[in-house]
Amino acid sequence: MKFSIASWAFFLFSLIIAADAVSLPVLPRAGKGKGKGEGDHNGDGEGGGTRPTLDPANWPNTTAALVGLHKNLCEIPSIAPNELAIGDWLATYLESRFFTVEKQEVAKNRNNIFAYMGSKNRTKTLVTSHIDVVPPYINYTYHSNGTITGRGTNDAKGCVAAQIKAVEGLLAEGLIGEGDVAMLFVVAEETDGAGMIKANSLGLTWESVIFGEPTELKLSLGHKGVLRFNIEAFGKAAHSGYPQLGINANEHLIEALHILSKMKLPGSDLLGNSTLNYGVVGGGTAPNIISSYANASVAIRLAADPLSVRTLVNETIKDLSITLTWFERFYGPQYLDYDVEGFETEAQAYGTDIPNLKGSHKRYLYGPGSIFTAHSNAEFVTVTDLVKSVEGYKALIMHTLS
Repeated sequence: MKFSIASWAFFLFSLIIAADAVSLPVLPRAGKGKGKGEGDHNGDGEGGGTRPTLDPANWPNTTAALVGLHKNLCEIPSIAPNELAIGDWLATYLESRFFTVEKQEVAKNRNNIFAYMGSKNRTKTLVTSHIDVVPPYINYTYHSNGTITGRGTNDAKGCVAAQIKAVEGLLAEGLIGEGDVAMLFVVAEETDGAGMIKANSLGLTWESVIFGEPTELKLSLGHKGVLRFNIEAFGKAAHSGYPQLGINANEHLIEALHILSKMKLPGSDLLGNSTLNYGVVGGGTAPNIISSYANASVAIRLAADPLSVRTLVNETIKDLSITLTWFERFYGPQYLDYDVEGFETEAQAYGTDIPNLKGSHKRYLYGPGSIFTAHSNAEFVTVTDLVKSVEGYKALIMHTLS
């Protein structure tokens, strides 16, 4: 019987993982009990059940390894577009665990990390999340109640760490092998999606893809789409003491934003209402000058067909003294797969990289942490939920391979 170098590496990896592994605590997945929500900041996590001892000295080896990996990831700043250091570190880590690793260049000093077992990069299942984060960087801090705070702790480095440990755990248990699962960790999810868009050029397809984002350990039913546009208003500058000599661009912009904010947008039973937000507004040069220019950037979270909403917006503002420019990139509501027993389910109002990965694969969305603290100065995840999410990802992976 002949073994390739890749096969020997895979065999050695399995031995190392198995020798190092201690079974994760058997915890009920989300929906298996009524516990305090993650928003309580008390380290209990969601779903009740046994949780690891809060003193790290008493953790099982697998919990310590999970938290250690998570800590290393979170302590490397990776605010887009500065993801080079975390990508390099992650590639080195995965290679040390005997995965085959490919770096896919998205732009200069920006790489996706693609990893798989042995020599088969074509697998049945893909697990994926993103390694970029939003600003500002916030230091990683472990708290004695089992809460971990810092930028990226839940969005989405908690997902990255848990996905990796889930794959390692299934390998150690002999439940998966070469050709079953690959991992993809992308850049630029928080900005323009360039990382996942570039991943399409790998030329690979999968039967199922498991995406990692904070869902409070619930399996997502779907999430909203997004439309974006800019508004510009042009006026004529004049002394503010003689407003009749000028044209106030600010007034035109404010009128348009008011009308748009009162517009009734279509929604859906699953995703609720579509919502509009003008997040960036600017105009004028000084309080004693009639404003000659004003602008705003607007985003609509879509729970309905994007083209019908776009038509509605155009019709609403057609008679106003403003110019509207649509962003070319948009996507509609995303309806996901959730045919897995043992998980609570919920729809999300945020957007993800899911529509950027093309293909006919089944699509699952799951992860530890809450979107309610993601992007905030109070971003956090609990050790309990990190551990539970490893079990959740393992269950999802095994379901997709069954």
